[in-house]
Amino acid sequence: MATLADPKSADAIDAGAPQFDHWSEGVPTEADIAHIPGDAGWPIVGNTFTQLADPHTFTQERIDKYGKVYKTFAFGGWNVALIGADANELVLFNKDKIFSSEQGWGPVLDQLFPRGLMLIDFDHHRIDRRALSIAFKPGPMRHYSGSLNSGIAREVAKWEGPMKFYPAIKELTLDLAADSFLGIPWGPEADRINTAFVDMVQASVAPIRTPLPFTKMKRGVDGRAYMVDYLTKETQRRRVQGGGQDMFSQFATATREDGEMLPVDEVVDHMSFLMMAAHDTITSSATALIYQLATNPEWQEKLREEVMAVTGGPDGKGEARPLDYDDMGKLELTEMAFKEALRMIPPVPSMPRRALKDFEYGGYKIPAGQMVGINIYWTHHSEEYWDNPMTFDPMRFTPDKVKARHKYAWVPFGGGAHMCLGLHFAYMQVKVLVAQLLQRYRIEAGEGYAPDWQAWPIPQPKDGLKVAFKPL
Repeated sequence: MATLADPKSADAIDAGAPQFDHWSEGVPTEADIAHIPGDAGWPIVGNTFTQLADPHTFTQERIDKYGKVYKTFAFGGWNVALIGADANELVLFNKDKIFSSEQGWGPVLDQLFPRGLMLIDFDHHRIDRRALSIAFKPGPMRHYSGSLNSGIAREVAKWEGPMKFYPAIKELTLDLAADSFLGIPWGPEADRINTAFVDMVQASVAPIRTPLPFTKMKRGVDGRAYMVDYLTKETQRRRVQGGGQDMFSQFATATREDGEMLPVDEVVDHMSFLMMAAHDTITSSATALIYQLATNPEWQEKLREEVMAVTGGPDGKGEARPLDYDDMGKLELTEMAFKEALRMIPPVPSMPRRALKDFEYGGYKIPAGQMVGINIYWTHHSEEYWDNPMTFDPMRFTPDKVKARHKYAWVPFGGGAHMCLGLHFAYMQVKVLVAQLLQRYRIEAGEGYAPDWQAWPIPQPKDGLKVAFKPL
């Protein structure tokens, strides 16, 4: 368990004010963390490229050598890893407000997605989260459901035969975001927005952090500039002319507790961040589930039976029926399978934070200002919490097994105050996708198929996930 050690400015922190104004201030020296085991890696670059090449092996090797608290030098600074479900609970639940999400993600995202919901803390986060939650109330969610059903049906109908699933679902998810999130038709404008987002996401883990010409970071910064200009004009227009049920229109007119609308620049930052988070994580998560269904045909058939029972199966013309919003909760086995896919390939494998005050964990005192991180992937595959963790088994998520397990052993959506605001939207989109696919096709993969996955920043199969959709 963690205990506080000499908390600094506790009253200010508890009121929501961070101890440091910026993530680059008050960084502990190497001497301050000399007592924590770990290694610096190669000169200058540290462990950056070793960690990027195979982060899961990198993590396991350090746990075997140093234990579940260790330091590593990467991406230009020292980081302290806190490993396991107890560490997840300490950092994510954050009941003593030790950790800053804003300053943890800052070095990675501040040039691309500053001031997004995940990048603000405490009272500011609570107030804005409450204002933005209007976009996920039943009325708007019912609207998104209709858009998802029609958009997914239109594209899935074209997927017969062998294909690479990842690029197909990535394109579809971007188009769905333009429709459900922005309320704009598919076309050149949506394509330009999609390109900007792809560039911004790829820049988030670019080794070169300065936007030099022809670098990923330069393309990402240019993409952000385009999005800020577009979203600023659109926010102002929708406030004057009104909007629809799309998520952006909901954000543009959202109000805080005092009745005031969110400032335009904050609407822009929140929308930009949430579109990125929703698009890339859903793309990765849907791909993980389709891979598991293709390689576990017995589970695919169980989910097909559930889908057929809930939707009634294809209509008289052989067309897949839509999944009604009120029936989402009936796909219980489908949701369990999705949760198991998220366990095996979590869309965010690790999460950074920054300590705002000194604390102790695992027998080590960790100083204020230190960058720390939890490893979700490791916890999701640890035999401490899961039997046969490399085996796909949705029955791990029956209510009795969930209740018996450590609450923070499964955290694909994070936890605590920063639990993903759009997690129910993610469940809905994946359920609609599964319902459309399994009413039409049998999903197949080659015998023994096991693609290599790029682990960071968000997992994806390096070969695009080669599957075939065979008509039923």
